[in-house]
Amino acid sequence: HRRHRRHRRHRRHRPSRSSTMGFVKVIKNKAYFKRYQVKFKRRRECKTDYYARQRLILQDKNKYNTNKYRFVVRFTNTDIVCQIFSSDLDHDNCIASAYAHELPRYGVKCGFTNYAAAYCTGLLLARRVNSKFKLNYDGEVRAELDTEEWGNEYFDGEFNMEDDEESGKNAFTALLDVGLARTTTGSRLFGALKGACDGGVDIPHSNRRFPGSSVDEEGELQVDNEVQRKYIFGGHVADYMRKLQENEEDYKRQFSRYIDAGVGADDLEKMYTDAHAAIRADPFKKRDPSRLGRFKTGDPKRSREKKSYKTARKGREDKADAIRQTLLEMGKKSVSVMDWKEDDEAPAEEKVEEKVEAEEEEDDDEDDDLL
Repeated sequence: HRRHRRHRRHRRHRPSRSSTMGFVKVIKNKAYFKRYQVKFKRRRECKTDYYARQRLILQDKNKYNTNKYRFVVRFTNTDIVCQIFSSDLDHDNCIASAYAHELPRYGVKCGFTNYAAAYCTGLLLARRVNSKFKLNYDGEVRAELDTEEWGNEYFDGEFNMEDDEESGKNAFTALLDVGLARTTTGSRLFGALKGACDGGVDIPHSNRRFPGSSVDEEGELQVDNEVQRKYIFGGHVADYMRKLQENEEDYKRQFSRYIDAGVGADDLEKMYTDAHAAIRADPFKKRDPSRLGRFKTGDPKRSREKKSYKTARKGREDKADAIRQTLLEMGKKSVSVMDWKEDDEAPAEEKVEEKVEAEEEEDDDEDDDLL
């Protein structure tokens, strides 16, 4: 019976002869998993491209440990992160940072992840870096330039920043680090790049990937400055707002925060122009203490003083007071400071009296011996 059951169990796992399935090669077998190497954590999180990072941080030996800076741009669902990093042997040093959630301080009420917000964030970071190192590179103010004057900073398609002859200092130079993001034409990455360059940071790049850039049939690059200007000042958002206004339900669903903030399609260009000017005026502007923050979790009445959670060391008098308080709680009617001192001094006085008595007895014994 046992042999019969084992035979039935074996037949149950045997493939059917009537199956038309052909030979299937097992790719991910035991040998595959034994040799599988897990990728780095930030690569699994799609944050860092280590192939590119190795080449961005590589420094020549004859540079004598000169810092090599990276302009890092990362996007989340609700924020834009721009940072300047330098690399050490075992860690990275953050030189400066700017975030899109800081833009409400400068008048941007909504829309913190679009192309115009990326430009503002890059501009904010560049002004902070120039202020930190006391550099005089102000960059281009796009609101004051005609579109015909755009592109003068590019020589043969490559970005070229003019030197500051007055101070004799070179501009702050950094390399663009995009991580694992796709560098497609019109990407928001290049909005942050353009803002940083207009703010006075020298980042080597070409103008092939900005909005409006394309290659014609003859293979020549065509740059449309009007399209680029429209994206920097939120014109593409304004066009979409006007398009959705034909259907009121779609417009309210898509632009509810714009409606709550009182921002219309015709207000966007002025909002971003004022934001650029405010960023240049004070790049280190602090948040109003009365504001609750972006996620509305702060408390405006909270004290801004630093707290210390260290336990202070007790002195001898404090310890004596604690013991005295404990004795009172145990039922002793009164314990004064003098009583405390008398109790401490009592053993010493008893020892002195015993010593004196011992000396007197020795003297008496000596007198008896003499007699």
